[in-house]
Amino acid sequence: MRSFFCCVSVSCFSVVAAPVFAADLQVQSKIDAVTVSPDAAQVTRLADIDVPAGATTLVFKGLPAMIDPTSLRVSGVSGAKILIGAVDSRLAIPEVKPADASFDVKLKTLRSERESVQVTLDALETKRAMIAKFAQSDSAKSPADINSFDADKWNEAWDAVGVAMAKVGEDLHNAKVKARDLDEEIGTVEFNRQKPTQQGEPARDVSVAIEADAPTKGQITLSYRIASAGWRPVYDARLDTGDQTKPPALELVRRAAVNQSTHEDWTDVALTVSTVRTNRGTDAPDVQPTKLDFLAVPEVMSDTAAAKAAPSAAQAPAPMPGVPARVPGAGAVNAGARVQLPMVEVGSSLDSNAYQAVFHIPGRVTVPADGTLKSFMTGTLTLSPGLMLVTSPAFDQTAYLQAQFKNDESVPLLAGPVAIYRDNGFVGTGQFTATAPGDDVTLGFGADDRVKIVRITLKRKENDAGWSSNAQNKVDSREFKTTLKNLHEFPVRVLVTDQMPFAENAAIKIEQVATTPPPNAKDVNDKRGVMNWQIDLAPGEQKEIHLAYRMKWPADRDVVFEPVPQAGSVQ
Repeated sequence: MRSFFCCVSVSCFSVVAAPVFAADLQVQSKIDAVTVSPDAAQVTRLADIDVPAGATTLVFKGLPAMIDPTSLRVSGVSGAKILIGAVDSRLAIPEVKPADASFDVKLKTLRSERESVQVTLDALETKRAMIAKFAQSDSAKSPADINSFDADKWNEAWDAVGVAMAKVGEDLHNAKVKARDLDEEIGTVEFNRQKPTQQGEPARDVSVAIEADAPTKGQITLSYRIASAGWRPVYDARLDTGDQTKPPALELVRRAAVNQSTHEDWTDVALTVSTVRTNRGTDAPDVQPTKLDFLAVPEVMSDTAAAKAAPSAAQAPAPMPGVPARVPGAGAVNAGARVQLPMVEVGSSLDSNAYQAVFHIPGRVTVPADGTLKSFMTGTLTLSPGLMLVTSPAFDQTAYLQAQFKNDESVPLLAGPVAIYRDNGFVGTGQFTATAPGDDVTLGFGADDRVKIVRITLKRKENDAGWSSNAQNKVDSREFKTTLKNLHEFPVRVLVTDQMPFAENAAIKIEQVATTPPPNAKDVNDKRGVMNWQIDLAPGEQKEIHLAYRMKWPADRDVVFEPVPQAGSVQ
C-alpha cells in the first residue's frame, strides 16, 4: 500500500491542482480515535475509499459546525499513487422545514365561525336595546294616555316585554359562551402551530480534492480539533488506618472525567486524555516598560482663553477610520496589554515526555454528545502514608486525621476533587492541589472524635498595669488555654496550630508572654504570627498549651484586627 499525506489548512492547494470538473464522491466515515485535552478534543475519522483514475473530490458531509477549520488534516494509504489538492470547509445551513398547512386551514375555519358568532352577538345586542327602548317609551306616556289604556293590555305588554328580554338574554349568553370557546380554541391552535424550523443543527461539509494515477482502493484519515469537549481529574483516596499488627496503607485511584457536547457521539473509539491545554497560548506575554512620573495637575483656563484655544468644528481633525473618538476623562488604553491566562503546572508524561502527561484509556469506549460525564480509571497507587492529627482550635475545636505521602510517580497529580474514604467509610470530598513528581502531599481524612480539643479564654484584660500602662496608652492582655486528651488505646501525635496578631505600625507594640510549652515552629509557612506545637499523647493522656500575649497602642487611636490571607495557604 502506498501512503499519502497532506497537512493543509482550509482552501489551500498542493502542488498538483485538481481539474475543474472533478467528480464528487461522498464518503462514509466514522470516528476512530479521540484525544481529549482539558479544553478541547482532537478527533480522527477513518473512511474507506474506492476512486477512479483522475480527479475526484471526496466529501465528508454533516460534520459538527464548531470544528476549527484551520486544524483540518488529511492523510491515508492506497494501492496507487494519490495526490491531495485543496481541502475546503463550508458551513451547511439546514433546509427550513415549512409549517404544517393543516393548522392554517383549521385557523381559517375557526376565525370564520368566530366572525359569524360576532354577527349574532351584535344582532342580539341591537334587539335587546330596541326592546328596552320600547319599554321606556310606553312608560313615558302622559297620565291621560295611561288612564285611557286598558289594564289588561298593560299586563299583556309587560308580559311581552319580559318574555322578549328573557329570550334575548338567553340567546346572548349562549352566543357569548360560544364566542369564548372559539377564542380559546383559536389561541390553542395559534400556540401549537409549527413555525418554520431548520431541519437539524448547522453542520460543516469538508471537501478533499485528490488525483489518482489509476483506479484504486484505500483508506483516508481526516482529523480536526473541536471545542465543547474536555476532561478533569478526579480521585478516590482509600485509607486503611491500620492497627498494632499492620501499618496504615493508602490506595489512590486516579480517574479522568470526560464529557463532550460536540453534536457527534464518540462511539467505540480509542480514547486518550492529555494534560496539554490547547487554548492557553504558546508564548509568554510581552512585558512593556512602565514609567513613574508626577501627576500632571490640569491648568484651569478662563472661559475666554478656552474659547480661543478650542478649535472650531471646521478645524477639528476628523477621527481616523476605525479609531473611536477620545472621550474627555477616559484613561489611555495600553496597546501592549495582553489577556493574562492562569498558569497551570504541566508535568512529565507516561512516555517520558517532559511537558505533558498522556493517559491511554484501555479498550474502546463510547462518549455521547449530550454532555454526560463519563469517568475512566487511569491508574492506581498503593502508598505507605504517615498519619498525624491536626487541629486549629482558635477556629475549630476538632482534631482531623491527615495522611502525608510523596508523589513518587513520573507524572504530576493535577488539581481536582478527591473522594475521601477512611476504613471503608465515606468521609467527604477533599481537593488536590497540583503536585509535581517528588513533592510531598498532605490529604485530610476527616474528624477524629476520640481526641478531644478544648480551647478557652483564661484572661482578657484591658489597661493592664503591669506593662507601662498610662493615660497615653491602651494595653490589652489575653491568655488562652488549649486542652488535648487522647481517648484512643494507642498513642497519637497532634499538630496544634494557633496564632497571635502582628503589627507593622511602630506605634503598636505586641509582646508574647511566657508560653508553655514553647512552640516547635514560629511564622509557619512564612505566615507571621502563626505557630504550631507537636504534642505526643499516650493512651488516655491529657496535656495543655498556654498562649499569652499583650498589645499596647496610643490611647487616642482605635485598632482593628484584619485577616491577612496568603496565597498557597489553603490545601
